[in-house]
Amino acid sequence: MNIKVFLYVIFIFLSAYTLTGINFDKIIKTNKVVEARLLVIILSFIMGYLLTNCITDFLEVSKIIK
Repeated sequence: MNIKVFLYVIFIFLSAYTLTGINFDKIIKTNKVVEARLLVIILSFIMGYLLTNCITDFLEVSKIIK
């Protein structure tokens, strides 16, 4: 299995887990539960993508330096 796909999955779940600790009640309007969950899912994918690319780029650069 490609390591990048594995990192995507791990970081998406890790991002979703960390985002559940944020209280979105003051940002989201009342009775908008579906929209709040969609926001958490979208932010999880964005954070997972960014973290994976950051880690893989760092590993590639560190291989070049050695």
